[in-house]
Amino acid sequence: MTTTHTTLATRFDTRTVRVDRSHEPLSEDRMRAAAPSIFAEGKHVSRSERYTYIPTIEVLRGLRREGFQPFMVAQGSSRIPGKAEFTKHLIRMRHAGQVHTKPEVNEIILINSHDGASSYQMLAGMFRFVCCNGLVVGDVIDDIRIPHKGNIQGEVIEGAFRVLDEFQAVEEHAEGMKALELERGEQLAFANAALALRFGERVIEETGGHRAAPVTAEQLLRARRPEDQGNSLWGTFQRVLAPI
Repeated sequence: MTTTHTTLATRFDTRTVRVDRSHEPLSEDRMRAAAPSIFAEGKHVSRSERYTYIPTIEVLRGLRREGFQPFMVAQGSSRIPGKAEFTKHLIRMRHAGQVHTKPEVNEIILINSHDGASSYQMLAGMFRFVCCNGLVVGDVIDDIRIPHKGNIQGEVIEGAFRVLDEFQAVEEHAEGMKALELERGEQLAFANAALALRFGERVIEETGGHRAAPVTAEQLLRARRPEDQGNSLWGTFQRVLAPI
């Protein structure tokens, strides 16, 4: 099992034709219609004896018992007859008490397949709604990847409980950032530090032939969404983090 701190990233190509999302928790019948591979009862026949089947639906049901509900599912298709029931699939889950109540939510994303196309993956993080088409951006708290090899039941369970335990700490940090107001000079110092971290110290001094960063600290601090306005550390962080 490996973990990293990374940006949210996974890819379903244009052959992903089955998607269902809702503002209300999805029932298992509705998920089955859109993404039947979630309910596969075993691995595809192409997999060897060394390939360990991880039942996505059992992981999902376990997270449901912890209060997380699925509101989006997606599944890749296949041109190979009979393989569509085992392809790569994705489930996005949020805690039932947060689906409509906050501008950011704790989200768990499950990715798995039963045909060898993907390892079992659990992404967990705090994500913010940024536009009406459902896009979310954010940094991942945990990215747990477990290959389909060996006796891995304990790793799957351990990973699920670990990400659940970390949500409380993340929420406390976010609330603390929202409560801390920054002066303009402090905001500029924050933005300059972010530029130096991203592009190197050469971005602070534009003399001596050093190439400047593509943006300035002032540009980073401009609010491009109403939700990012304000002088708190949280708002400053979100403005600096947002793509130009």
